Amino acid sequence: MFSKYKYHFLLHFIIFLWGFTGILGKLIHLDALYIVWYRVGIASFVILLYLLFVKSKLTIDKKHLGKIALVGLVVAAHWVTFYTSIQWSTASLGILCLSTTTLHVAWLEPLIMKKKFSWLEFSLGLIVVAGIYFVSGDFSSQEYWAVLMGLISAFLAGFFAVSNAKLVEDVPSTHISMYELAIGFVGLSIYLAMTNNINMSMFSMAMSDVYWLLFLAVVCTSFAFLVTIDIVKRLGAFTVSLSINLEPVYTIILAIFILKEHEQLGSNFYIGSLLIILVVIANGVIKNYQKRKTLRVIR
Repeated sequence: MFSKYKYHFLLHFIIFLWGFTGILGKLIHLDALYIVWYRVGIASFVILLYLLFVKSKLTIDKKHLGKIALVGLVVAAHWVTFYTSIQWSTASLGILCLSTTTLHVAWLEPLIMKKKFSWLEFSLGLIVVAGIYFVSGDFSSQEYWAVLMGLISAFLAGFFAVSNAKLVEDVPSTHISMYELAIGFVGLSIYLAMTNNINMSMFSMAMSDVYWLLFLAVVCTSFAFLVTIDIVKRLGAFTVSLSINLEPVYTIILAIFILKEHEQLGSNFYIGSLLIILVVIANGVIKNYQKRKTLRVIR
């Protein structure tokens, strides 16, 4: 029993770390492109060291490389748009847009996984759109662009989540992550070189930025991912996926205390946020009920 509680605590600690990644978008004084470049580069290297330490074979079937490469570029683009959304507005708004990821999955799964389209999830998605409209009532033009970036980020997150769900059937998840992050790093490096954005500004930073980048890449990315694999085995995928819906709650609370964002955001924002978060959690609860109902019928 104690062991199970320990893993529940660890799960929420990991979600807390993920919630903190949005705050780091404000605390690190670098352009979003550079933040992600460091994040994917360092994180892929750390996971590589872990795989070498446990003496795991690094090779994967060549037939999966093309898809992993595509998803790796999507992961990098997802984080760039996520941090751009935060830097153009607030951490609270960026993570709120990202919380719509599970609803993007609802219509991406029928396309990629050939699953049946869910009108219920589509309806929940419309409620989320209403929530975002309510949240954005008093926004400036830049904040509307931030919302667009955040929603693009959520769509990309949904795409790589569904794609990885297929890949993990044939390739170990640690290998998928290491290769995707490494390819994301290579892709961003090529983009930065082609756009003449490799310059001293990406290396000239305060020590606080160095510490936060290492914390983001090593603790919030590599460590969090490796620990989550074990947590999923102990608690089950549904418990983990449902609990992850609390990430925007943690981020918004952290943003209030660390960034004082409640001084910038009105009551409409928090009312709309509550609506969106409740819909996202309800989506998970309904899925669990339907899954259990199906299992009872099979039995």
